[in-house]
Amino acid sequence: MSKKEVKNLVVVENVALNSTNFLIKLKSSESIPKIEPGQFVNVEIKDTNEIFLRRPFSVFDMDYTENTMSLIVKILGRGSKKLTEIKKGEELSVVFPLGKTFTYPDINDKILLVGGGSGVAPMLFLAKEAGLKKDNVTMLLGARTSEDHINVQKYEQYGNLYFTTEDGSLGEKGFVTAHSVFKNLKTYNKIYACGPDAMMKSIAKEADKAGVFCEVSLENLMACGFGVCLCCIEPTVKGNLCVCTEGPVFNINDLKW
Repeated sequence: MSKKEVKNLVVVENVALNSTNFLIKLKSSESIPKIEPGQFVNVEIKDTNEIFLRRPFSVFDMDYTENTMSLIVKILGRGSKKLTEIKKGEELSVVFPLGKTFTYPDINDKILLVGGGSGVAPMLFLAKEAGLKKDNVTMLLGARTSEDHINVQKYEQYGNLYFTTEDGSLGEKGFVTAHSVFKNLKTYNKIYACGPDAMMKSIAKEADKAGVFCEVSLENLMACGFGVCLCCIEPTVKGNLCVCTEGPVFNINDLKW
């Protein structure tokens, strides 16, 4: 695993994808250490006296040729809103790479990737880095409305893409866990998920019943990223563990769900 670094990265792109989601691309003047799918970065929120803690974000995409890192920032509070206001050319202090990664699938595996809400970002990164044939990758993305589904063309490059929306405006209506792909889980070798706890717990239950390997990326509050502040503790079969250092990716068999 790469050594953790603190770098000032330059904003080369900040694009509003919809009313609440922004794609922020950051560039390093030096080579960026390898970041694996599932790992995250902690970003400092600049120019504010109210926000002291860094904010964690999953990596959406990496380009080691251009030394760029892309993040999807969804406005959820004051910190994320402030971050979306950053201008091209400004610098951000970023700590990375943090956390543990997803287990890579074998080359002939058929995999199901499920992302809900902000959890869709690491699913693209995993699909891209896994290097599987497109036909062996199923990606299921859930959101409230069709407007909340972003960068669809990017996801389509790496797998067979399916959607759910709570209002039925795109794909099947309802939560991702009610999608028809869950009727045939035994056709997959591995399942990966990231999103709200309720969603991941439901997926874990279905994967367990089907006897399919499943990993989830938890979205606990992670302030320090080093296991010091203890605000991201998760009960596991190995005791209470810090999600930022022992996760955020866990095998469902290790969680007390």
